[in-house]
Amino acid sequence: MENRCKFWLPKKNRFCANAPLSNSSFCGNHSQRSDDVWIPCPIDPSHSVLQANLEGHLSKCPLLKQTQSLFLQPYYQKGINAGKEEVHEDETIKPTRVKDVLSSNEANSCSLDSVTSEMKRNAVYNLTLPQFYELIRKIQSVHSTICKDIRESCKIPEACDIWIKRDVDRKLPFQEKHVVQQASILGNLEAFGVLKESVNWKRCESEGPYDVPCVVEFGAGRGYLTQMLADCYGIKKVFLVERKSYKLKADRSLRQKEQFILERLRIDIEDLNLNAVESLRGCPCIAVGKHLCGPATDLSLRCCLAEYSGEGSVEQCGGNPSLRGLAIATCCHHLCQWKHYINKSYLSKFGISKEEFHAITWFTSWAVDGDHGSGVSNVIDCGMHIHIEKEHSGSVADTVRKMEQCERAVLGLMCKQIIDMGRLMWVKECGLETDLVKYVPPTISPENHLLIGRQVSQL
Repeated sequence: MENRCKFWLPKKNRFCANAPLSNSSFCGNHSQRSDDVWIPCPIDPSHSVLQANLEGHLSKCPLLKQTQSLFLQPYYQKGINAGKEEVHEDETIKPTRVKDVLSSNEANSCSLDSVTSEMKRNAVYNLTLPQFYELIRKIQSVHSTICKDIRESCKIPEACDIWIKRDVDRKLPFQEKHVVQQASILGNLEAFGVLKESVNWKRCESEGPYDVPCVVEFGAGRGYLTQMLADCYGIKKVFLVERKSYKLKADRSLRQKEQFILERLRIDIEDLNLNAVESLRGCPCIAVGKHLCGPATDLSLRCCLAEYSGEGSVEQCGGNPSLRGLAIATCCHHLCQWKHYINKSYLSKFGISKEEFHAITWFTSWAVDGDHGSGVSNVIDCGMHIHIEKEHSGSVADTVRKMEQCERAVLGLMCKQIIDMGRLMWVKECGLETDLVKYVPPTISPENHLLIGRQVSQL
């Protein structure tokens, strides 16, 4: 048998392939010496390093060069789209009781770091039953006020036939559920008047250099939403915003297209000043994003539409004359944070405080907890309410466990819709015509909310 490290890699279902150290059964990466301390790398916490080797590692960390290069970019501005914890002075929030049940340690953590799902759950479970039911009543009241019409709008445009019929490069990855989602995002943009078929763009090419808008894809990942845009709508210039590095990207296929310009911005959306991207200035653009998890949706909206002060911090909602339209598929609402949320002032008018907002975000996970199919949407559309007991005995944890799965799912879906409607109202305040639709059936994806908008001048 080969002389290999004896550390078992469960994900790869084999032993490590590296050679072991002398007088050891393990390689340097998997040495189990008890006297060594492993600490997260200060540059890239996704990997760890021996404390004794830290100084040498910092000079050759794989992320070092990329980080140093990013800091020199004019569009890098730390935390520019992060938002603020507080709301404006004229925004009043009714006193909340959820805050009272946060332990002092948790409360301190909330002000410094993200509020974790565990912290949100503990805050809810430490409520009394009257407080818990009071919160549910508030959620139902707010939902009935602002979430009256979220229609189904699964649109598969003819322009995407080459993908639907699989008449594309066989080397490109193809998963039907992802293709349907991507096609419906583009179909809704087309129906909303933001996109046109490539043949129509070509008729207008002589009118100016920017007749065909460029595309900014937030949370681009491997970039296959952009690939479909390029194949089906004749887009020639794209900016892919993604903080991680991926294999099997669409970039190679896209760069083979004639006169196609692609720029990948490896940066966290939170730190991106889109106005400072030199090659994007003056170019009308469309912003898209498929499944922008949690606060990434808020960061992207702020990046596209917020006005900036002289110091570079976001001041308020403002129109962006270069933005023709946007389509953002939201998801992972349980990860949302009060600091990043785009429309705190809107929720505060309904008496929803920071602590209640975090409880609401925790409830959203119930909407996708299990296979609810299309039944949940139908039940909520018929006006189903959560059953509230008259006798308030027992704990919140026991009450949650006794709730019917459909009740939990309906409450979670209500909370998701409240969060997304707040986002829609913020985009509307920026001067865009907006809509929030269910762009695919829940059987394809329970995360099926699509926020779309376009400049009113396009009407």
